[in-house]
Amino acid sequence: MRKETGMIKTVIVEDDRMVASINNQFAAKTPGIQVIATFYNGKNALEFLEKTKVDLLLLDLYMPEFSGLELLEALRRQNNEADVIMITAANDAPHIKEALRLGIVDYLIKPFRYERFAQAMDKYLLKRTVMETGMEFTQEDIDQLISVRRPSPQSREMELQKGVQRQTLNRIHFCLQSYQGEYLTSEQISAETGLSKVTVRRYMNYLIENNEVRSRVDYSTGGRPRVEYSSNSYED
Repeated sequence: MRKETGMIKTVIVEDDRMVASINNQFAAKTPGIQVIATFYNGKNALEFLEKTKVDLLLLDLYMPEFSGLELLEALRRQNNEADVIMITAANDAPHIKEALRLGIVDYLIKPFRYERFAQAMDKYLLKRTVMETGMEFTQEDIDQLISVRRPSPQSREMELQKGVQRQTLNRIHFCLQSYQGEYLTSEQISAETGLSKVTVRRYMNYLIENNEVRSRVDYSTGGRPRVEYSSNSYED
Protein backbone atom coordinates (compact mmCIF):
# COMPACT_ATOMS: atom_id res chain seq x y z
CA MET A 1 0.00 0.00 0.00
CA ARG A 2 1.31 3.47 -0.92
CA LYS A 3 2.39 5.58 2.03
CA GLU A 4 0.23 8.65 2.57
CA THR A 5 3.31 10.68 3.50
CA GLY A 6 4.48 10.38 -0.09
CA MET A 7 1.26 11.74 -1.57
CA ILE A 8 0.97 15.14 -3.22
CA LYS A 9 -1.57 17.01 -1.06
CA THR A 10 -3.92 18.69 -3.53
CA VAL A 11 -6.77 21.19 -3.15
CA ILE A 12 -9.42 21.90 -5.79
CA VAL A 13 -10.89 25.41 -5.94
CA GLU A 14 -13.77 25.61 -8.42
CA ASP A 15 -17.16 27.31 -8.05
CA ASP A 16 -18.93 25.01 -10.53
CA ARG A 17 -19.70 21.88 -8.54
CA MET A 18 -19.95 19.67 -11.61
CA VAL A 19 -16.56 20.81 -12.89
CA ALA A 20 -15.11 20.39 -9.40
CA SER A 21 -16.40 16.82 -9.34
CA ILE A 22 -14.85 16.11 -12.76
CA ASN A 23 -11.52 17.59 -11.64
CA ASN A 24 -11.67 15.40 -8.55
CA GLN A 25 -12.34 12.30 -10.64
CA PHE A 26 -9.49 13.14 -13.00
CA ALA A 27 -7.11 13.78 -10.10
CA ALA A 28 -8.09 10.46 -8.51
CA LYS A 29 -6.78 8.68 -11.62
CA THR A 30 -3.30 10.15 -11.07
CA PRO A 31 -0.98 8.02 -8.91
CA GLY A 32 0.54 10.07 -6.12
CA ILE A 33 -2.21 12.72 -5.98
CA GLN A 34 -4.34 13.01 -2.85
CA VAL A 35 -7.20 15.54 -2.95
CA ILE A 36 -7.56 16.66 0.65
CA ALA A 37 -10.19 19.39 0.18
CA THR A 38 -12.49 20.98 -2.40
CA PHE A 39 -13.73 24.56 -2.16
CA TYR A 40 -16.37 26.37 -4.21
CA ASN A 41 -15.15 29.90 -3.51
CA GLY A 42 -11.78 31.58 -3.10
CA LYS A 43 -12.30 33.05 0.38
CA ASN A 44 -12.96 29.71 2.06
CA ALA A 45 -10.02 28.22 0.22
CA LEU A 46 -7.73 31.02 1.41
CA GLU A 47 -8.78 30.52 5.04
CA PHE A 48 -7.94 26.82 4.74
CA LEU A 49 -4.64 27.42 2.96
CA GLU A 50 -3.51 29.93 5.58
CA LYS A 51 -3.64 27.11 8.13
CA THR A 52 -2.82 24.02 6.07
CA LYS A 53 0.26 23.33 3.96
CA VAL A 54 -0.56 21.83 0.56
CA ASP A 55 1.53 20.93 -2.47
CA LEU A 56 -0.78 21.64 -5.39
CA LEU A 57 -3.85 23.72 -6.24
CA LEU A 58 -6.18 23.00 -9.14
CA LEU A 59 -7.52 26.52 -9.37
CA ASP A 60 -10.35 28.13 -11.32
CA LEU A 61 -9.93 31.76 -12.33
CA TYR A 62 -13.51 33.02 -12.65
CA MET A 63 -15.21 32.86 -9.25
CA PRO A 64 -17.67 35.32 -7.67
CA GLU A 65 -16.42 37.81 -5.05
CA PHE A 66 -12.87 36.44 -4.89
CA SER A 67 -11.27 35.25 -8.12
CA GLY A 68 -8.61 32.63 -8.58
CA LEU A 69 -6.02 35.29 -9.39
CA GLU A 70 -6.91 37.21 -6.21
CA LEU A 71 -6.48 34.00 -4.23
CA LEU A 72 -3.16 33.32 -5.89
CA GLU A 73 -1.95 36.88 -5.28
CA ALA A 74 -2.89 36.58 -1.60
CA LEU A 75 -0.99 33.30 -1.28
CA ARG A 76 2.13 34.72 -2.91
CA ARG A 77 2.05 37.76 -0.60
CA GLN A 78 2.12 35.27 2.28
CA ASN A 79 5.10 33.50 0.68
CA ASN A 80 2.96 30.43 0.09
CA GLU A 81 4.79 28.53 -2.65
CA ALA A 82 2.16 25.89 -3.41
CA ASP A 83 2.23 24.85 -7.05
CA VAL A 84 -0.79 25.86 -9.10
CA ILE A 85 -2.39 24.43 -12.22
CA MET A 86 -4.93 26.96 -13.47
CA ILE A 87 -8.10 25.41 -14.89
CA THR A 88 -10.34 28.05 -16.42
CA ALA A 89 -12.34 29.29 -19.39
CA ALA A 90 -10.25 32.48 -19.47
CA ASN A 91 -8.14 32.49 -22.61
CA ASP A 92 -7.23 36.17 -22.95
CA ALA A 93 -3.65 37.43 -22.83
CA PRO A 94 -3.92 39.63 -19.68
CA HIS A 95 -5.23 36.79 -17.52
CA ILE A 96 -2.72 34.29 -18.87
CA LYS A 97 0.14 36.79 -18.44
CA GLU A 98 -0.83 37.50 -14.83
CA ALA A 99 -1.19 33.80 -14.00
CA LEU A 100 2.26 33.11 -15.42
CA ARG A 101 3.71 36.04 -13.47
CA LEU A 102 2.35 34.49 -10.28
CA GLY A 103 4.18 31.25 -10.98
CA ILE A 104 1.62 28.72 -12.20
CA VAL A 105 3.01 25.44 -13.53
CA ASP A 106 0.35 24.86 -16.21
CA TYR A 107 -2.76 26.47 -17.68
CA LEU A 108 -5.73 24.39 -18.90
CA ILE A 109 -8.53 26.07 -20.86
CA LYS A 110 -12.04 24.68 -20.37
CA PRO A 111 -13.36 22.50 -21.82
CA PHE A 112 -10.47 20.08 -22.00
CA ARG A 113 -10.05 16.35 -22.45
CA TYR A 114 -8.73 14.01 -19.79
CA GLU A 115 -5.62 13.43 -21.89
CA ARG A 116 -4.62 17.09 -21.51
CA PHE A 117 -5.25 16.96 -17.76
CA ALA A 118 -3.18 13.78 -17.49
CA GLN A 119 -0.36 15.40 -19.45
CA ALA A 120 -0.36 18.38 -17.07
CA MET A 121 -0.23 16.10 -14.03
CA ASP A 122 2.46 13.86 -15.51
CA LYS A 123 4.67 16.82 -16.33
CA TYR A 124 4.12 18.34 -12.90
CA LEU A 125 4.97 15.11 -11.07
CA LEU A 126 7.99 14.53 -13.28
CA LYS A 127 9.36 18.02 -12.68
CA ARG A 128 8.70 17.78 -8.96
CA THR A 129 10.48 14.44 -8.67
CA VAL A 130 13.44 15.56 -10.77
CA MET A 131 13.83 18.76 -8.75
CA GLU A 132 13.82 16.75 -5.52
CA THR A 133 16.71 14.55 -6.65
CA GLY A 134 19.24 17.33 -6.05
CA MET A 135 20.91 16.57 -9.38
CA GLU A 136 22.92 19.14 -11.29
CA PHE A 137 21.33 20.32 -14.53
CA THR A 138 22.71 21.15 -17.93
CA GLN A 139 21.14 23.95 -19.95
CA GLU A 140 19.38 21.35 -22.08
CA ASP A 141 17.92 19.69 -18.97
CA ILE A 142 16.56 23.04 -17.79
CA ASP A 143 15.17 23.85 -21.23
CA GLN A 144 13.29 20.56 -21.22
CA LEU A 145 11.92 21.05 -17.70
CA ILE A 146 10.53 24.53 -18.28
CA SER A 147 9.23 23.87 -21.79
CA VAL A 148 5.45 24.00 -22.14
CA ARG A 149 5.38 23.55 -25.91
CA ARG A 150 3.87 20.59 -27.67
CA PRO A 151 5.79 20.61 -30.94
CA SER A 152 3.78 20.03 -34.09
CA PRO A 153 4.74 17.15 -36.38
CA GLN A 154 6.17 19.75 -38.78
CA SER A 155 8.52 21.08 -36.12
CA ARG A 156 9.86 17.71 -34.94
CA GLU A 157 12.57 17.52 -37.58
CA MET A 158 13.73 20.99 -36.51
CA GLU A 159 13.92 19.73 -32.94
CA LEU A 160 16.04 16.80 -34.08
CA GLN A 161 18.59 19.31 -35.34
CA LYS A 162 18.95 20.79 -31.85
CA GLY A 163 20.84 18.02 -30.08
CA VAL A 164 18.26 15.23 -30.43
CA GLN A 165 19.56 12.41 -32.59
CA ARG A 166 17.25 10.15 -34.60
CA GLN A 167 19.44 7.11 -33.92
CA THR A 168 19.24 7.67 -30.17
CA LEU A 169 15.48 8.15 -30.36
CA ASN A 170 15.14 4.89 -32.24
CA ARG A 171 17.17 3.03 -29.59
CA ILE A 172 14.89 4.33 -26.84
CA HIS A 173 11.72 3.59 -28.84
CA PHE A 174 12.91 0.05 -29.49
CA CYS A 175 13.68 -0.46 -25.81
CA LEU A 176 10.25 0.76 -24.63
CA GLN A 177 8.34 -1.14 -27.28
CA SER A 178 10.27 -4.31 -26.51
CA TYR A 179 8.61 -4.32 -23.08
CA GLN A 180 5.11 -4.01 -24.58
CA GLY A 181 3.69 -1.27 -22.37
CA GLU A 182 5.58 -2.04 -19.17
CA TYR A 183 6.90 0.94 -17.22
CA LEU A 184 10.68 1.30 -17.00
CA THR A 185 12.87 3.62 -14.93
CA SER A 186 15.57 5.77 -16.51
CA GLU A 187 18.12 3.43 -14.93
CA GLN A 188 16.54 0.41 -16.65
CA ILE A 189 16.38 2.22 -19.99
CA SER A 190 20.00 3.28 -19.54
CA ALA A 191 21.08 -0.30 -18.92
CA GLU A 192 19.11 -1.61 -21.91
CA THR A 193 20.29 1.04 -24.39
CA GLY A 194 23.81 1.78 -23.15
CA LEU A 195 22.96 5.48 -22.88
CA SER A 196 23.78 7.57 -19.83
CA LYS A 197 20.98 8.25 -17.35
CA VAL A 198 21.25 12.00 -18.01
CA THR A 199 20.80 11.39 -21.74
CA VAL A 200 17.84 9.09 -21.10
CA ARG A 201 16.10 11.69 -18.92
CA ARG A 202 16.62 14.37 -21.56
CA TYR A 203 15.21 12.21 -24.32
CA MET A 204 12.28 11.07 -22.17
CA ASN A 205 11.35 14.71 -21.57
CA TYR A 206 11.48 15.27 -25.33
CA LEU A 207 9.27 12.24 -26.01
CA ILE A 208 6.76 13.28 -23.34
CA GLU A 209 6.54 16.73 -24.96
CA ASN A 210 5.73 14.98 -28.25
CA ASN A 211 3.13 12.75 -26.55
CA GLU A 212 5.03 9.63 -27.58
CA VAL A 213 5.81 8.52 -24.02
CA ARG A 214 3.84 8.66 -20.79
CA SER A 215 5.26 8.77 -17.30
CA ARG A 216 4.12 7.99 -13.80
CA VAL A 217 5.61 8.29 -10.33
CA ASP A 218 6.09 5.09 -8.31
CA TYR A 219 5.73 5.67 -4.55
CA SER A 220 5.83 1.99 -3.57
CA THR A 221 9.62 1.80 -3.22
CA GLY A 222 9.57 2.75 0.46
CA GLY A 223 12.18 5.42 -0.24
CA ARG A 224 12.49 8.22 -2.77
CA PRO A 225 9.73 8.11 -5.42
CA ARG A 226 10.93 7.15 -8.88
CA VAL A 227 9.73 8.14 -12.33
CA GLU A 228 8.79 5.36 -14.75
CA TYR A 229 8.15 5.58 -18.48
CA SER A 230 6.12 3.66 -21.04
CA SER A 231 5.52 4.02 -24.78
CA ASN A 232 2.17 5.51 -25.81
CA SER A 233 2.02 2.83 -28.50
CA TYR A 234 0.45 0.52 -25.93
CA GLU A 235 -2.41 0.67 -23.47
CA ASP A 236 -2.29 -0.51 -19.85
